[in-house]
Amino acid sequence: MNYYQNKTVWITGASSGIGRALAIEFSKLGANLILSARNNEKLIETRSLCKDIKTVKILLLDLAEIELLEEKTQEALSLFGGLDVLINNGGISQRGLAVETPLSVDRQIFEINYFGTIALTKAVLLYFIEKKSGQITVTSSVVGKFGSPVRTAYSASKHALHGFYDSLRAEVHNYNIGVTIVCPGPINTNISENALTASGEKQNKKDPAIANGISPEVLAKKYIKALRKNKREAWIGKKEVFAIYVKRFFPGLFARIIRNVKVT
Repeated sequence: MNYYQNKTVWITGASSGIGRALAIEFSKLGANLILSARNNEKLIETRSLCKDIKTVKILLLDLAEIELLEEKTQEALSLFGGLDVLINNGGISQRGLAVETPLSVDRQIFEINYFGTIALTKAVLLYFIEKKSGQITVTSSVVGKFGSPVRTAYSASKHALHGFYDSLRAEVHNYNIGVTIVCPGPINTNISENALTASGEKQNKKDPAIANGISPEVLAKKYIKALRKNKREAWIGKKEVFAIYVKRFFPGLFARIIRNVKVT
């Protein structure tokens, strides 16, 4: 039997892109799925693409509505009588120079990418601790490992996730709870179209790097493989993954490269 057969997996950001691809892949593995995002129509589309829609439930959720996340968690736990895997995949990106971006936009990005994500994790955590098992994963980014121009708030929010989940992993080790951070490079999704500009509006165009990124389907397979192996961290992408090594071992060289790279 497949490891995820009959296990219940909750995926945020499941209306498109990485979340949708993960839902489809998990459905092939026989998992019960809870799909969450703000857009009900898109979630219905995702469910229709899954192998067995009878094992897929939709739970509308907005990560910015932090005060509702505990209630949403209780609802999620009731859908299949429990939970085995939480995939924190919901989030928003950014395209804008720091000097041009008001603090309100930085706060908006952090409310969703960081505070909403950890609030949901904390709501699920008590359940996992009580049953002494569970898997928690979060979709970070390669820019959670290094900074990138015009992504100051986005990169900072992803760096913050690493601090939180690395610490959490140590805290929950004795409860048999796995914590995995997945760091994708550019993935060919609509993330850059939905990215917030300095004005707080959507960018509404696809970056060349995103258009040339790996497919969500390829990522989903590698993502689930990393989760199954209970990896602490997984870097998935093309040449941009090597930038993590350059940053670590040749920081001066990296600084010269990153300030001249075309990132939009």
